[in-house]
Amino acid sequence: MADVLTRFNSGKLWDFDGGIHPPEMKSQSNQTPIIQAPLAEDFYVPIKQHAGSAGNLLVKPGDKVLKGQPLTQGDGLRVLPIHAPTSGTVIDIAPYIAAHPSGLSELAVHIHADGKDQWREQNPIEDFLTQTPETLIETIYQAGIAGLGGAVFPTAAKIDSAQKQVKLLIINGAECEPYITCDDRLMRDNPEEIIEGVRILRYILRPEKVVIAVEDNKPEAVVALKNALHGANDMEIRVIPTKYPSGAAKQLIQVLTGMEVPSGQRSSSIGVLMQNVGTAFAIKRAIIDDEPLIERVVTFTGDKIPNKGNQWVRFGTPISFLLKNVGYEYDERLPVFLGGPMMGLSLSNLDAPITKLGNCVLAPDHFEYDHKAEEQACIRCSACSDACPVHLMPQQLYWYARSEEHEKSEEYHLKDCIECGLCAYVCPSHIPLIQYFRQEKAKIWEIKEKAKKAEEAKVRFEAKQARMERELQERQERSKRAAEARREELANQKGIDPVQAALERLKAKKADITTKPTISSMKTIVSEKGEILPDNSEIMALRKARRLARQQAEKAENIGSEINSINTENSPTDDKKAAIAAALARAKAKKQASQGASEQSEVSQTAVQNTEISTATESTEMDPKKAAIAAAIARAKAKKQAAR
Repeated sequence: MADVLTRFNSGKLWDFDGGIHPPEMKSQSNQTPIIQAPLAEDFYVPIKQHAGSAGNLLVKPGDKVLKGQPLTQGDGLRVLPIHAPTSGTVIDIAPYIAAHPSGLSELAVHIHADGKDQWREQNPIEDFLTQTPETLIETIYQAGIAGLGGAVFPTAAKIDSAQKQVKLLIINGAECEPYITCDDRLMRDNPEEIIEGVRILRYILRPEKVVIAVEDNKPEAVVALKNALHGANDMEIRVIPTKYPSGAAKQLIQVLTGMEVPSGQRSSSIGVLMQNVGTAFAIKRAIIDDEPLIERVVTFTGDKIPNKGNQWVRFGTPISFLLKNVGYEYDERLPVFLGGPMMGLSLSNLDAPITKLGNCVLAPDHFEYDHKAEEQACIRCSACSDACPVHLMPQQLYWYARSEEHEKSEEYHLKDCIECGLCAYVCPSHIPLIQYFRQEKAKIWEIKEKAKKAEEAKVRFEAKQARMERELQERQERSKRAAEARREELANQKGIDPVQAALERLKAKKADITTKPTISSMKTIVSEKGEILPDNSEIMALRKARRLARQQAEKAENIGSEINSINTENSPTDDKKAAIAAALARAKAKKQASQGASEQSEVSQTAVQNTEISTATESTEMDPKKAAIAAAIARAKAKKQAAR
């Protein structure tokens, strides 16, 4: 780390291998100040606009939102939230065209603007020195700030990981790619706010040195920054030679210190941290003004655009709307690029929205773009290797990418490619090498992601198996302890197992219940078919006895009613004859009772006794009635004889 500061303090500038000096073409768009782009009626805000994962949605269709209101919520510093670019109504949350060469869609929040452009409640602070570094990092994160130099890596995560490691803080104002002038105009038009953002970064990171690096083709920006310092010496402005890609992070570190960042490591490993001037400006707006990142400066250039220049553009604004505003006329023969001519991508659909990644919209005419150039076979000229600033062998990587030899691609350090586009620019066969490398990186990432998920699934499965085995072992141990406790209790009770004793008692109780005598179990009969059936003769005899007694009672009642009617017509007869008739009636009733008893001789002794008792009782009760009946009959006979 000491070497970094020693080399930087020497004031010397180093060079890096490779690189070129393409035509700058910056004067087309850097002649006028930045203006505000008009607001569209509909915004399509992708929920992921940074290098990382998308956050969780906080809104739904139909919700009213205000300018700067969070639309998603992250989980960790690498998952950035996004915010509403203006006030309006959420119409839908659905896949929408993305600014990607594949033309695939990404999930986006469709907001219909209400035209008021009303901010959510804001709480600006006057002095960031009253806040702790941790609070400032959290504010930067909640503002959704990502690196605006092209990598769109979450700024809060980058700062947090480099705390107490940074000796040299570099603010990148090189902007080396042709045509693009958004950082140039930002440094010219808003130097004070950039300086304030740099001081916030210095307060958080506490580096020993701070430098703003600007290419020598931006003299106006250098003057503006020096004037904004007002003589302060807390940071240095260093002018570097114009060379592409001197604005790339590793190449700029090499220019300023002469040191190379080791392959596969971050710049913080050698004590250096780099941020873009646009990022520093966004940090100032987030901390001091409480404004989340909802817009950026975009360069509109190329000979197909009449009104060239730089504009503040809200994220989610359709590019077709912006092109119409600058006078662009669609020509299907010529592409439109998002980004510069070296690292930009061709737009398959102009309705794609501007995101945090979009720093330039380039619409070349036929003098600037050779649409007749066709890809030809590689001639092994090594021009791409000579121009590569990171010492790669693009021609070898090209063959491995085409044949999908992913292991070979990694072996030849494809991951170190900064996608500067120099290899494709110098290729005499017009091979779009950068496209092959991007596709190969995507395939390797996909393979590793699948392997990672498979490994995670394996770990989860093994954890489940271990948990199930542990639970089984715990159950077995509990059973073992319970058995030991029973044995101890058995020993304490002189050999009597309490569980076995309880089971024996239950068994004896069930046996006692099943051995109780019942009518059905005491007697059975065998049918003609050999079936064993219950003997219900006793019950049937009892029913027959009760039926006979009931019939006799009904007969007596009928005869009594007849006698009563006769008594009303005839006078009483001789009392002696009546007594004789009553005695005869009693004898007859007794004889009938004995005959009824003899008919039930097959019934068991217990049932016969019950029947005789019931019949005798009923007969005793019926004697007066029968006597009356007999008397009535006697009187009727006497009357009949007298009539003769």
